Amino acid sequence: MATEDRSAGIWSTFVESPVAVKAVLGGVFVNKVGGFLNIFLVLFLTAKGYSDGQAATALGVYGVGSVIGVLIGGVLADRLGARNSTVVSMAGSAALVAALLYLPGYPLLMTAVALVGAVSQVYRPASATLLSELTEDDRQVMIFAMYRFGLNLGTTAAPLIGLALYHWGGDSYHLLFWGEALIAVTYAVLAHLVLPSREEEKRIRSGDTDVAAATGGYADVFRDRRYLAFLLMVFINGVVYMQYLSTLPLDVQKSGVPIFWYTFAVALNGAVVIMFELLVTKWTQNLPAKIVVVTSFVLLGLGVAAYGLPLGPAVIILGTLLWTLAEIIGGPVVFSYPGVIAPSHLKGRYIGSFQFVFGLGTATGPIVGGFLFVQIGHAVWPVLGVLSLVAAAIGFVATKQKIPTDQPVPQT
Repeated sequence: MATEDRSAGIWSTFVESPVAVKAVLGGVFVNKVGGFLNIFLVLFLTAKGYSDGQAATALGVYGVGSVIGVLIGGVLADRLGARNSTVVSMAGSAALVAALLYLPGYPLLMTAVALVGAVSQVYRPASATLLSELTEDDRQVMIFAMYRFGLNLGTTAAPLIGLALYHWGGDSYHLLFWGEALIAVTYAVLAHLVLPSREEEKRIRSGDTDVAAATGGYADVFRDRRYLAFLLMVFINGVVYMQYLSTLPLDVQKSGVPIFWYTFAVALNGAVVIMFELLVTKWTQNLPAKIVVVTSFVLLGLGVAAYGLPLGPAVIILGTLLWTLAEIIGGPVVFSYPGVIAPSHLKGRYIGSFQFVFGLGTATGPIVGGFLFVQIGHAVWPVLGVLSLVAAAIGFVATKQKIPTDQPVPQT
């Protein structure tokens, strides 16, 4: 009973967390608030005289770089530690973002865009790994709910702050990009001062200053077959989840429903997640992970399938609320799961592979949804609903209870 009382509090979990955990949570928020490039990249390039096609290609290049950067970040999190990985990521992205203002020619710009997409994401597996290492088992889900809260709040605020900087800079992108670079440098300095060194991380993992952390790679992750099934579920989740940003607006436009209801639904999702996810996590953190995962994927399937009803304002809001409920129930549990079940020396690889696969799913989602929408139109939604139910079944088999982190990676 005492464990449940300790694990239930939002404020107590934050206050009693180590300074390094608070720095990571604050840094994630600040980094997202300052993440202007992916929002304004298309507008920046078209303002420089490049075509719409070139600008759209640049956004795709940035996305590919981001997905690769997360995978690299998983390696660096284990080899360099969270502090060094974060400093490299933030300092490198600061230099690259500022350089975009002055680089001549499209090829050089695309090279820099790909690099900034990769480098700027290297810190994420390191941050999540450190959160997992420094947080007690009964508070893992809540701390990752706070991590998601920072991501969501920062993502919501970034467009507004970026637009303000654009106007304050005389409708120029100089203040906008230099502002992002300054925020990244600030986070790099904070990480260097507050986060534990690589040697300190090794002592945390081993529990003994005389014991060096074991080594391993992604090949060891691939031998954990149940975790691979979990990653398949995560990939499907990314594909289905992205449909509200890609296929839904197409269907709304085709059906003749005023676009206001689509934008209202998107805003409603963000507001509900920010306001209620932490509160709901006070309850879900004490439930078996398997139950939470299956429940959230079933709700996600019901939510997207609901869009298959005759489309109108009520259907759009109903479907959105259903899959938003799925997000706030399952998000923190799914995000915390890789660090909870990973062997201590492979936390970075497990978390990096999770973030890579989810990113790959979100990148693939618009392609899959767009193809299905062209082929079967409004009937795409029940198909996507069934796909989410398949993910729920996979999750039921794949999700397991915590295993001791010093145990070898399971082979079956």
